[in-house]
Amino acid sequence: MITTTAPAETTRRVASAARGDDAAERRRWEELTGKVREAGQYATRSEAERVTRIVLSALGGHVTGEERVDLARTLPREAARVIASQIPVTRSLTAPEFVEAAAARIEGSTPATARWDVSSVLSVLADMLDADLLNRILAQLPPGYALLFGRAELSPVS
Repeated sequence: MITTTAPAETTRRVASAARGDDAAERRRWEELTGKVREAGQYATRSEAERVTRIVLSALGGHVTGEERVDLARTLPREAARVIASQIPVTRSLTAPEFVEAAAARIEGSTPATARWDVSSVLSVLADMLDADLLNRILAQLPPGYALLFGRAELSPVS
């Protein structure tokens, strides 16, 4: 005799698995923002979350193609949504312009605090990525971004 699972039971199992996935994704997001909070020495988790969203949304328009897809796959779902929801920029900003653009979006920010905020998020992000993906992302961006990701910017020998 073949036994089948009743539709209601199947629905409950799927819903339970989805809740488990949601909880795991929430934990991944909290881990990311917790690391940003520690790196940036933010007073609250909500401040770290706000800065993380702003910096990721700014970055999302600058990373395109397979690198953007791979970056989104690496990140918690919430961060991936922020990255993926951005329209690609028509002109890449230099690293200082990127920091200035972030400063304009962070309430009460100065160029110095915006650089701190951007570096706090991007250095945590760099630690989450494998070296190949980070190098591919940096290759898409103008010179100067490696420093924002907490990496040395090496110049080719002439």
